Amino acid sequence: MSFSGEPIVQIKDATIFQEDKTVLNNISLNIEKGEFVYLVGRTGSGKSSILKTLYCDLPLRMGHIKICGYDIDNIKRKDIPMLRRKLGIVFQDFQLLPDRTVAENIYFVMKATGWKDKSKMKARMTELLMKVGLGSVATKMPHQLSGGEQQRVVIARALINEPILLVADEPTGNLDPEVSEGIFKTFEEINKSGTAVLMATHDFKLIENYPKRTLTCENLGIQDSTVLSN
Repeated sequence: MSFSGEPIVQIKDATIFQEDKTVLNNISLNIEKGEFVYLVGRTGSGKSSILKTLYCDLPLRMGHIKICGYDIDNIKRKDIPMLRRKLGIVFQDFQLLPDRTVAENIYFVMKATGWKDKSKMKARMTELLMKVGLGSVATKMPHQLSGGEQQRVVIARALINEPILLVADEPTGNLDPEVSEGIFKTFEEINKSGTAVLMATHDFKLIENYPKRTLTCENLGIQDSTVLSN
C-alpha cells in the first residue's frame, strides 16, 4: 500500500470539537504501524471525541489528520466505508443486534462491507470466533452470553476485514477485573499479529501491569509519554 512506510495515524495541528465546544486544541501526534497505545483522561477530556474523529463519526473542522492513507479533513462521504474497512472499532457498550445470533451479527457486518461468498463468510466467522476463544457460541443470542463473551464477539466482528488499526473505546469499562484482563490479552495477541491498537481506557490497573505508550487528554491537549513495555 502507498502508506506502508508512513505512520498509520498522523495528526497535525488538529482542533477537535464536540458541537461548538473545543475539547482538544491544536494537537499533533503520530501512531506507527504495529504500535499499542493507551488513550487516557478524565470524562469529557476528549478521548471519545478524537476516536470518533478518526473513524469519521465527528467532522474534522480544523487541522489535518491522515489515517490508513485517508486524509480525514477532505474525505469524500463515499470513501468513509472504505476507510472503516481498514479499521476495527470496539465499543464499551458492545452494540450487538439483540434479535440476531452471534453468527448473524457477524454476517451483518460482512455483508455491509462487501462479503458475498457464503462459504467464505462461514469459514471466516468460524475462524474469528475461534481466535477470540468462542468456538461454540455462533448460534447463541447476545443475551445468552456474559459481558466478557459479548465483548469477545465485538472484537471478532471488528477483525472481519483484517484491520491495520483497532480502535477500542473503553472496551473493558463494563467488565470485572478478571474478565478485563482476559480481554486485554486478546488485544495484545491481535497486536502481536501486526495490527496497531489504540485503546481508550480508565483501567489504570491494566496500564500499571502492562505499561505501554500512553496519550493523556488534559487541559485541551494531549501529553505523550512513551513507555517501553515489559
